Amino acid sequence: MAFAWKAAGLTYNRYLAVAARVVRRSLKEQPRLQAERRGEMDLRFAKWSNGKQGENKNLANANASAMAEGAGQGQQ
Repeated sequence: MAFAWKAAGLTYNRYLAVAARVVRRSLKEQPRLQAERRGEMDLRFAKWSNGKQGENKNLANANASAMAEGAGQGQQ
């Protein structure tokens, strides 16, 4: 017998993410806010060149600035 998440075409990680989101949304206001803060992630990356690590950057901020820069170039 296959697992329901496999039959639905989900990976196990995606299944867990969906289940966690459902549980967080079912909580009362204060516990829900605390759980949502715990669920946030802060991803960072660094560009490497010549064997040296560059500056660590926040992925969300870098993505937002790149999107804004791309939108600005599209208007010209």
